[in-house]
Amino acid sequence: MHELGQSFGALNWAIVITYLIGNLALGWAMSRRISTAEDYNFGDQSTPWWAIGISVMATYVSALSFLGGPAWAYGDGMAALAIHINYPLVIFVVVVFFLPFFFNSGLSSIYEYLERRFGSSSRTVMSLLFMMSQSITTATILTATAIVVTFVTGIEPRTAIIAMSAIVVLYTLMGGMNAVIWTDVLQGVILFIGAGIVLYFVLTDVAPMSGALDFLAREGKLNPLDTSLDITIAPTVWSGVIAMTLFHITVYGANQMMVQRAMAARNIGDAKKSYLMMGYGAFFIYFLFFFIGALLFVHYEGRPFEQSNEIILTFANALAIPGLMGILVAAVLSASMSSLSSAFNSLSTVSVVDFYKPFVKSSGKESHYLNASRVFTLVWAVIVIPLAFVFIESGGAILETLSKVGSYLVGAKLTMFGLGFFSKHANERGLLIGVVAGFVSLALVTGFAGFEGLYPQLAWPWYVVLGGGVNLVVAWVASVALGGFQKEWHEHSVPGQLAHFEATGKPREQGGWYIVPGLAEAPVWGLLLVFVAILLFLAWFGSLA
Repeated sequence: MHELGQSFGALNWAIVITYLIGNLALGWAMSRRISTAEDYNFGDQSTPWWAIGISVMATYVSALSFLGGPAWAYGDGMAALAIHINYPLVIFVVVVFFLPFFFNSGLSSIYEYLERRFGSSSRTVMSLLFMMSQSITTATILTATAIVVTFVTGIEPRTAIIAMSAIVVLYTLMGGMNAVIWTDVLQGVILFIGAGIVLYFVLTDVAPMSGALDFLAREGKLNPLDTSLDITIAPTVWSGVIAMTLFHITVYGANQMMVQRAMAARNIGDAKKSYLMMGYGAFFIYFLFFFIGALLFVHYEGRPFEQSNEIILTFANALAIPGLMGILVAAVLSASMSSLSSAFNSLSTVSVVDFYKPFVKSSGKESHYLNASRVFTLVWAVIVIPLAFVFIESGGAILETLSKVGSYLVGAKLTMFGLGFFSKHANERGLLIGVVAGFVSLALVTGFAGFEGLYPQLAWPWYVVLGGGVNLVVAWVASVALGGFQKEWHEHSVPGQLAHFEATGKPREQGGWYIVPGLAEAPVWGLLLVFVAILLFLAWFGSLA
């Protein structure tokens, strides 16, 4: 680590510093568009859909994906890709059911929906769950990125964490959501330039491709479709299609950080198109990352690495190409800073809209809430930085525990919105009982807080199925037991919305895009064809050797 840090060089530093200055310049440029809290949280609705789409993709592709994807494929081969085959299905569900509810109702926080559907307690609980899980995830990204920056440059991890956070907070404070989206676009470009350069050189190194594929096949690393029914194995087709579809629905549909940028779109059509970009393109992005990892396995002939996330950087450093490490460090920073800025902005929004405004000051001026949003952006950075420090000091033990807690909460998020959309009889008291039951069931089965668990080897993608299934059943039964069967659909359920539009004669479309939930346009139906095409492509790919 120290030797590589010493050799980072002036050219590489110049590239990284130029990149960081570019982010700050974009934040300053966007600051002139900010005059209200709504501008800060959602932009001024002038951003084109393609920029929002890039932002959606860049936000989820953090350093954990840019470095962790190749590392995962290095260990598990192309089978690891199964976790990411579900994006067309995920985006289909989110675009058809989630976005119309959130975009058309003028919500600042998506958790306001839960108050309209069930009551204020469900909104408060879900907002707290979001802030808990998002702060853990944000600290995780900071920690992982700092370790990589230390490996490459020799900078002390805590210094890297503080520096990254300061730059992200600064341009987010200046430009709000507009800055988040446009810096995401810049960061996305840098990210794919870095990945493309590595792919080119590793392809050149392992040529001919037929020999590389034969080697992967002999080592059991080529087949991306593992049809094993073993639920202790994370990357199987079934976990990808079933468990991770449910998991990613919560990431893109029940997550303020992701939905908030869609609500910055000019209209419902642009919001849907930005998400469709993810549905059509996400799999191929992850295929790129995992394919790089598999080819690096060929290059290094499968030798073990003490730190698997450093494989891609070790390869790049050995190439000794002037400026390449600077580009890759900028790419790693791009991947992480995109996620960090989105996290800080969304945490600030939820803090102000779901807690500060209703419980502290409900009648302030717009300028007051704008200042409050900026203060909470800074507050969350102050909270997350020490948490990242703790993760580094723990050597991963606390990080693993808190990550498991975050996985436990996924089922609760999915069930609350799912019952809100599709249950006639669910009520708030039953819903909250279900949340507790789902959490307890996961703790008992998988083990937590010193308890060994009845089945601790259950692979983490199935947490959402177990926790969400128990949550759903208990919540529905408790709702009926406490509130009885309801005769009418709630207005904020999917059938209730369809009936409301029909009864009032409101137009169901706007510019050729449905504004009522439950209906899908031709490009949305196309996602199902893309999913089938992905399965066929992977079956073909696995047969190449």
